[in-house]
Amino acid sequence: APVRVGGNIKAPTKIQHVSPVYPQEAQDAKVSGMVILEATINTEGSVASAKVLKSIPLLDQAAVDAVKQWRFTPTMLNGEPVPVIMTVTVNFTLQ
Repeated sequence: APVRVGGNIKAPTKIQHVSPVYPQEAQDAKVSGMVILEATINTEGSVASAKVLKSIPLLDQAAVDAVKQWRFTPTMLNGEPVPVIMTVTVNFTLQ
């Protein structure tokens, strides 16, 4: 089972970032802000799942789609890669 980041469990380092696509509907509605997700990172450093914790309905899916493309260094525990659960934040700022 995945372990939660904290204490001896260090957060993995992001090695590939994909920016979210700002939905046109959200831009037209002047919606911006922060979507907070709980991401499960597998032993290969891929995002296995992402669940919305703090929602902005017009932005949630764009945030999940972006985060699922992120890649991390595997988290090691006792020399072995372990899956981890961590919170990630995706900011949407209107230009």
